[in-house]
Amino acid sequence: MKDTINLPHDDASCGWYAALPGRPPCSRLEGEQRADYAVIGAGFAGLAAARRLAEHHPKARILLVDAQRVGYGASGRNSGFVIDLPHKFALEHPEPAHKQRLLALNRAAIAQLEGLIQRHDINCQWSHAGKYQGAVGPRGLAYLDHFEKLMSDLGESFKRVERDELSRVVGSDHYSGAIFTPGCYLMQPAALVTGLGRSLPSNVELLEESPIHRLERDGQGGWILHGLQGLIRTPQLLLGTSIFTREFGYLRNRLLPVMTFASWTRPLSDSEMQAYGGQLDWGLTPADHAGTTVRMTQDRRLIIRNTYKHVPKYGQSSNDAMRASVRRDHRKAFLARFPQLADVPFSHTWGGVYAISRNFTNFFGELAQGVYASACDNGVGAAWGTISGTLLADLVVGADSAQLQDIQAVTGMPALNPPEPFLGLGVRSRIRLAAWNSRSEL
Repeated sequence: MKDTINLPHDDASCGWYAALPGRPPCSRLEGEQRADYAVIGAGFAGLAAARRLAEHHPKARILLVDAQRVGYGASGRNSGFVIDLPHKFALEHPEPAHKQRLLALNRAAIAQLEGLIQRHDINCQWSHAGKYQGAVGPRGLAYLDHFEKLMSDLGESFKRVERDELSRVVGSDHYSGAIFTPGCYLMQPAALVTGLGRSLPSNVELLEESPIHRLERDGQGGWILHGLQGLIRTPQLLLGTSIFTREFGYLRNRLLPVMTFASWTRPLSDSEMQAYGGQLDWGLTPADHAGTTVRMTQDRRLIIRNTYKHVPKYGQSSNDAMRASVRRDHRKAFLARFPQLADVPFSHTWGGVYAISRNFTNFFGELAQGVYASACDNGVGAAWGTISGTLLADLVVGADSAQLQDIQAVTGMPALNPPEPFLGLGVRSRIRLAAWNSRSEL
């Protein structure tokens, strides 16, 4: 086990987080604390795990600890899609039952989130808007044809949308066509995650800005979590730490840290909305997975997301010069789609780190005695984090269910990575090759 932890180091320019209203001061880890359960990481997985533990054991003391403010990390930095369909790579799995399990799990997560949003009146632009998968040129259209076949094989509803109909929605004739799938929801991720944090059960204590630097066995089968100003003693530890799981000594050499970037505009004015000519509240992902994701929010902001980088040092691998370069690339993609909005500036450009594995396999289960984790969402974090965190708590307390059996059936061990420097060279080469091959779709 590592003696020191490389901590999250996210940039301070996330638009989603900046758009939130002012937040009250947070509670931090101080002194020696004892808990029946401790959860590290207050993203989608950690929040869901802590909530479910509290539901099972309302008299237990549960500590949920995060190195940053809730909503500041990866869960608050995504593009705001909650997708019901399996990931593009999972859609190609040879076993239909595998895909149906993933679909059912994702839809259970959506239903769970919707119930919490309604119950706790979380204002997060939640919308059953569906999703477009868009193609620019022949390469993208070939991917669309393949996606259409996969959807037909899965037995899921979809609609092929041609250029003219699509342009009336997205305010751009840049796309040749798209496939619309109705099961996706859209949201403001930082607002959703902070709302989930505010509405935790009373026996969950949320400790923010409280990085855990070291884990230690207590000699009695439990754990000691060491922070800067305090420590936590607990018999049961749950990790909702995604890529940072490897910093605690687990899944080492099995997770790949990848950063993706987004830029958004300020809200469009009335005249700019007229020039734009499209609708509010839609999301489009690229048919070619290395292409560009685009969203129009309910509050009139256009978002461009593309550019992937291997970041072995997490946020420390990113700097102002890198973001400036990314912003220029985003500007090119923006102007290609919305030349009528050439005078509309970007107000924020930000990055977010997530974990992928070489075999696109998610880890779920027990890592060591008293240590459990859901790790490696492979870029589909909102739904997967929610359901995997919930079911991880079920696993810890011994509450069996058909859903728990399903998630155990579709998860496994992420593949080992080759050693450095070969790993970094290989990942960077693959990212560059994908960007080159997909340049017509960017």
